[in-house]
Amino acid sequence: MNRTTLSLIAGTTALAAVTGFAALSAPDDAPAADTAKAAAQLPVERTSLLCPAPSTSDLAETSYTSFTPVTKGTGSGGKAGLSAATQESAVTAPGDKGTGDGKSGKSGGKSGKDGGKSGKDQPAEPVLTPKEPGKPVTGDSSGGDAPALVGTADGRFAPGWTVQETTEVAAGTGRGLQGVNCTAPDTDFWFPGAGTQADRTDYVHLTNPDDSAAVVDIELYGKDGALKSTVGEGITVPPHASEPVLLSTLTDERQTDLTVHVNVRSGRVGAAVQALDDKLGGDWLPASTDPSGSLVLPGIPKDATSVRLVAFTPGDADADLKVRLASPSGLITPAGHETVHVKGGMTTAVDLGDVTRGEAGSLVLTPTDRSVPVVAALRVLRGKGDKQETAFIPATRPVGTRATSADNSGKGSTLSLTAPGAAATVKVTASAGSEGGTPVSKTYTIKAGTTQDIEPPAPAGLKGTYALTVEPVSGGPVYGARTLAANEDGVPAFTVQTLPDDRGTVAVPEADEDLSIVN
Repeated sequence: MNRTTLSLIAGTTALAAVTGFAALSAPDDAPAADTAKAAAQLPVERTSLLCPAPSTSDLAETSYTSFTPVTKGTGSGGKAGLSAATQESAVTAPGDKGTGDGKSGKSGGKSGKDGGKSGKDQPAEPVLTPKEPGKPVTGDSSGGDAPALVGTADGRFAPGWTVQETTEVAAGTGRGLQGVNCTAPDTDFWFPGAGTQADRTDYVHLTNPDDSAAVVDIELYGKDGALKSTVGEGITVPPHASEPVLLSTLTDERQTDLTVHVNVRSGRVGAAVQALDDKLGGDWLPASTDPSGSLVLPGIPKDATSVRLVAFTPGDADADLKVRLASPSGLITPAGHETVHVKGGMTTAVDLGDVTRGEAGSLVLTPTDRSVPVVAALRVLRGKGDKQETAFIPATRPVGTRATSADNSGKGSTLSLTAPGAAATVKVTASAGSEGGTPVSKTYTIKAGTTQDIEPPAPAGLKGTYALTVEPVSGGPVYGARTLAANEDGVPAFTVQTLPDDRGTVAVPEADEDLSIVN
């Protein structure tokens, strides 16, 4: 007698635990209650992160911080590490405006310690190697030769793995503080808020973590719709390579407000836009959350002197959005900016001025009537005159189960939490310091419709940098962002990173029956 066992559920469970992105769909006639009852949250077993090349400025000073929160049920094994991309093909170097063809596939640049050789010739040495969950590990680099990084984590290091890249540029285009969370590879990205005007030098950084080449299309949308571009089609990103593409080489049109769509035809990449301004500093523009009818953009600094909303709807239908600010006292409607009309397929920008008026704030966008999917981001300025600095806040996912912010110090960090719907209670944990310190946790209540700026708790006996982990305890959805600030020769340098769910666990249905078949 032959016994054949159907292992669909077991196989999908394993895939979910490894990737964090697998899911099972119940048949249409299956009882929903049974599915919910059978689901269990399990830690992911493997994850990947990609960090773009930080800068080509000789004055750049970059720090990296890697952190994994402690997660129950992960066991004692596992490891994590970040290494230089084994190829670095520079399409156009920062400062060489108007040169480069937007495509490459060549590997003429440096790649960290192997000097441009492929990974088959000489494997890249790890740049960061965490020792244990719950304690950050840091690294740094100087100058403009720092490569993009490719990293993986498995076992106990995978759930919630977070890496922050922070760069200080003392002078020149993009001077100030630039920060970005290293991201997982994906196939579709939206970046509202880029530009190709004369004083902007904006790049899309594409990093391929896999063993085969990725093929990418970059589409640009301005105030009148799609911009004509042939060189943005079929860009090849070699295996384990990073590809910076200068936006102004993809079109002859110079526009202040653009939406960039990165669509991966083959393979997968990490993508981020580096937006550098000759006079207003610069920062990284992360991808907006997936197109949605309602969006939250958290963590506008209370001393913001100018806030500009850039929105785009990918479809043909127009979107009409209600604009509200979640302030410390509740939801308010900015005078003169009650609604915004976004034409289908066209980028819309609205200057909101000093909308926060000295108080913490988050922007909440909801449909006035029919819900139409939209992506959005904020360009935020601090300072005045020639002492201004820029940062970007994209629409983001809620904190969900847990979110983490790395690279915090005893000063200069602000945690901003907003509950746009129902009130919520959250637990904030400051990890041990990278060089010493004891973790500390504190609970906060965020009133409905408000934003609260928190001077985060610091570990007792802090030495080095630490991570903040935010975990909702009860109530409605919470959105968050962390601001790093520093005063550099009178310039209020800053960078803002949103805090979406870290996707450290995945819901996995458990089988209640024996699905074996006996032949």
